[in-house]
Amino acid sequence: MISPKILLTRAWARLNVLFGRGLVISVASILIVCLAVSAGAFLFLNTAAPRSLTISSGPAGSTFHRTAEKYQKILAREGVRLKILPSDGSTENLRRLADPKSGVDIGFVLGGAAGDKEFDQLMSLGSVSYQPLMIFYRGEKRELLSQFKGKRLNVGPAASGPHDLALRLLKANGIVPGADTILDETDFDDPGKELREGRVDAVFLMGDSTASAVMRKLMRDGDVRLFSFVQTDAYVRRVRVLNKLLLPRGGLDLGLDLPPEDVYLVGPTVQLVARESLHPALSDLLLEAAREVHGTASLFRKRGEFPAAQEGDFRISADATRYYASGKSFLYGSFPFWLASLIARVLAFLVPVVLLLLPALKFAPMIYRWRIESRIYRWYQVLLELEREANKPPLDAARHAELLRQLDHIESAVNRIVIPATFGDLFYGLRGHINFVRQNLLAHPPPDPADAPA
Repeated sequence: MISPKILLTRAWARLNVLFGRGLVISVASILIVCLAVSAGAFLFLNTAAPRSLTISSGPAGSTFHRTAEKYQKILAREGVRLKILPSDGSTENLRRLADPKSGVDIGFVLGGAAGDKEFDQLMSLGSVSYQPLMIFYRGEKRELLSQFKGKRLNVGPAASGPHDLALRLLKANGIVPGADTILDETDFDDPGKELREGRVDAVFLMGDSTASAVMRKLMRDGDVRLFSFVQTDAYVRRVRVLNKLLLPRGGLDLGLDLPPEDVYLVGPTVQLVARESLHPALSDLLLEAAREVHGTASLFRKRGEFPAAQEGDFRISADATRYYASGKSFLYGSFPFWLASLIARVLAFLVPVVLLLLPALKFAPMIYRWRIESRIYRWYQVLLELEREANKPPLDAARHAELLRQLDHIESAVNRIVIPATFGDLFYGLRGHINFVRQNLLAHPPPDPADAPA
């Protein structure tokens, strides 16, 4: 069996015979440079989509956490693993996203959670749902938030969704921490029990930090009321992140007539926020999952209303904007995710080669000619310098003999140059000029010292 080394040697020799050694070296050099650039681009860009993501959700059982579990199943169908990282809610999700060391790629963030802070390294894939603020209380019916003044109000822990929003709405009604109203931040396991036993007068809850089962239990508790924002329009106009929401009579249970009357609520939208580094293919995949999960009609949304490219605290990413306009990218929209990822890797390697190789090959003949001509023309420089030395007076016999020896050396070196037949005119032209200089030297010998006058 012939070794690969021998095969390569024979192939190299054959190419040299067919095209000339210079041309082969020129083309090979171009190919090596193109492959090196392509490999560098491939390693730097790494255009294949990652096969795993980490999402910061919310507490176990919360709306955010259950939504993340739905995303997890959908992404698993495409071979992408979604790791769910529970959190205390929207505020902690945002804090993790802002921390490059957290390892979190995406998270659910309530509108308004960013406040006045700017997060240039984060972007939104759009809004995916509404998140109503629900205030459960005991006692007589109340229509205004200001009527809770002087009561003990549970606004949730500082990292939860309702905390900042509750403080903001209470402040608009003249209720601030440190006054006669007690604002409790305890994270209750059973808010209904706390209400019934009189330890708090009202609790502010949102689905990002409260288990859905807890809120459903409260809604069915006959001793607990759900606050209706009769001033909904005013709240929505004063607080830009809020939306007007309606929980219709019987919306929870027609048979039990729950709630027994229309309840007006307010709440922000939930944004799917990601780091700038999120791969475009994963952005498309997440939005496909969001469309499957949130695209149907529910109690607070219409069919097809979400996901939506609604501007909020974060700019909409360019990939999301493209998705909302034209759907998934061609590659990931035409092939299965794993195959599209493989094709992307191949293209990441081949495209730079093609883009560099096509124009570079046009220059290959020029480079080849330059390499051949440089072998010839560098001897012209030596020949010119020798001729200048010969023309400098006085030229004695020893100097004359030395110049002839140098000329013989030049001619010997030139005769060893391997030149393709197509450049024979340059080769023979150089040899003719060497002979011309030799004839001049021989035609003008130095004067014999014996002939000098005494």
